[in-house]
This record gives sequence, structure tokens and C-alpha cells, in this order.
Amino acid sequence: MIALLFALALPAIPAGEAGIALVGGKVVPCAEGTGAIDPGVVLVAGGAIEAVGALGAVAVPEGYLRIDAAGRWIVPGFVDLHSHIAGGDLNDTVHPTNPELRNLDSVDPENERLRDARAGGVTTVLFIPGSGSNMSGFGTLLKSAGGTLEEMLVRFQGAVKIAQAGNPERRAGDLGLGRMGMNWLIRETLRRGRTYAEGWARYERGESAAPPPLDPGLENMRGLFAREYPVAVHTQIFQVVQSSRRILHDEMGLWTVIDHSTFDGYKNAPDYAERGMAVICGPRTFWFDRDEGRFVGIAAGWLEGGVTEIGINTDAPVIPQEELSTQAAMNSRLGFPLEAALRALTIVPARAVGIADRVGSLEPGKDADLAVWTGNPIDPRSSVALTLVGGRVAYDPSREDRRF
Repeated sequence: MIALLFALALPAIPAGEAGIALVGGKVVPCAEGTGAIDPGVVLVAGGAIEAVGALGAVAVPEGYLRIDAAGRWIVPGFVDLHSHIAGGDLNDTVHPTNPELRNLDSVDPENERLRDARAGGVTTVLFIPGSGSNMSGFGTLLKSAGGTLEEMLVRFQGAVKIAQAGNPERRAGDLGLGRMGMNWLIRETLRRGRTYAEGWARYERGESAAPPPLDPGLENMRGLFAREYPVAVHTQIFQVVQSSRRILHDEMGLWTVIDHSTFDGYKNAPDYAERGMAVICGPRTFWFDRDEGRFVGIAAGWLEGGVTEIGINTDAPVIPQEELSTQAAMNSRLGFPLEAALRALTIVPARAVGIADRVGSLEPGKDADLAVWTGNPIDPRSSVALTLVGGRVAYDPSREDRRF
């Protein structure tokens, strides 16, 4: 077996050939019912996690690249559900709502910001259109490393992007200038999509002789109403967050994940907790509550209100993608528990968009997406020493300039 220190360069390990053994570090699996393992071992082979366990309990097979991780933290790769870093301009606003648009064809595997993401331990992103329109199209779940779109793709459709209030206001003065118009537009677009999806469902069940006329602009809505993927909602402020829940979850019955979730939106927490909805927070981390005369951490506010599925996002490049861990640290400074903060970067967002069978925790059979940190990732003094995506070395500051 080959013994290496982090100071030495690490070759990429081709899938199906040998493997990698991370030995002696503090392993934080972020899996249900599993605490930290210190010292621990993680085995990687064929692009997947092969074994996770205590040092001495997991044998390192002959021929594996053995990496001494003593004194380091080994954690799942981070998942960011609000990211714009994998392509160019994403604010096509031909119509107030654009269900016909998608960003799959805009993915640039060589985008420099993806390299920065890997330096921050971010291995999966929900790459979504911007918020220039009320419904800006369908986004794509991607790995942050890969030479082609096919190598990077986790799922298309990742989610449909909806933005309520603020950014998508139609400043020309047409329909959608204010919240009443935007709410009507969203309802009307979703009603058309639901009618179209229901027509196809009846045809596929044999309940109608002919399918509905093909409408390319509504095709992606079929899976939306089958709950195959969620709505990702750019929503913030108490009243707007309340409307997002009412319109999208309660009225339309959609799988709904809210992001931003900022300002005083956390005051809706009891309603969201009752429905078991996931909340992704960021990049704003605090709100000054004038009624109570105190600063409230956004994530902590949602948690205090009863929501348990809380994630953290950057809206990269608004906040650089590599600073996702910093966003978690700021929320922890404002009352969000450290353990919850690490889960908010890993398993919670993975569950929120339905990809926890592949990413978000260190468990055998899952994708080998992980990062080795110099210390606790929620401590801003820590940095990434190694990032693996799909079992391959995607960032190694010993053989390239340290990026973050």
C-alpha cells in the first residue's frame, strides 16, 4: 500500500481501478443515527463510497491509495440549492413567466467558478435561472466537477425556479408590476400546466382516446405535477413567504422548497413546520426584529419556530460559491447549532430536492463526493485539503494554487 501525506500530489484514481483510503481523520457522516467517528476510515472505489467505520474496524484493501487524514475532518461534499455559477447570463425575461425555458444547455463544465466551488468543498449545486422573471424556467442539478455535461449531470429537471416579489417586478408597468399581478401570473401559469399534465396523465392511464395537443412550453410541467421534482422559490419577507406556502404548496399541491427565506420570513415557521416543508436560508443571515429589539439569526429563527429541515445557500456568485461554509458559520454565530449547520450544507439540502440516495452523507453505495478539511468546516479558520467528486480528486491544493 502507498502511504502519502497531503503535502504530496495525489493522482486521479480511474473508476474501477484500485481505490482510495482516507485513514485516521474525524469522519462526520451526516447520516441518520450516526455520530462522528474519530479516528475513522473511509474507503472509496469505483466512484462510490465502499465503507465507513472506525480505524481498526475497517481493513484497507491491498493496492488502495492510502491517505493519512489524522487531525483532519472528513465530511460529505456540500450541496447548494441556489446557485448560478455553471453558465452565463440566466435572466431571459421574454414573458413574465417562462415555463418553456431551461438552463441545461447553458452549462459550461469549464466555468472558473466551479473550480472555486470545489475549493470550498461544494460538490453539488442546483444551477437555476435568475430571478428576472416570476417563473424563469427549469434548473439543473449538477456535480461541480466533470469534463462534460453528461459527467456532471445529477438530474434534469432539477427544479422549476419561481421568484416572488422584488426582483421580478415588471418595472415597465405591465402585469406583474406588483405582488397581486405576480401572484395571478403564477397561479394562471401553474393552472395551465396542471391542466396539460392532467390531460396527459388521463391519456397514459387509458382514460382518454387521444393525448392533449403537444405544447413544448408546458412539457416540463408534467413532471412537476407528478412531484418528480420541486419548485425552488426565491421568496423572502413575512407576507411573501406566507404567499409562497399558500399558493404553491397548499393550493397547487406542489413539492415546494423555499430559498432565501430571509428578512422576517422565519415568522412563518409554525406553518412550515406543520407541513414538514424544507427551508433553505441565505445569503442574508440575520434580521433586526424591531418589535423585540434584537438581532435574530435567520436559520435559528426558523429552527426556533419548529422547522427541522433547514439548509443554507449562497445565491452564488452573489456570495462566492466557495463561501458556503462561511454562511453556515455566520448562522452558527447567530444561534444555529454547529451540528445542524453541517447538516444544513449536506444531507438536508440533498433530501429537500430528492437526491439523498446519492449525495449528502457518507454511506456505502453513495457517490464518493466528499471533502477533507483541516478542521471543523464551520470554523472559518479551516480550509479544504482535498475534494473528491465521484471518487476522483477534484481539488488538491498541494498540486494547484490554493483557491480558498
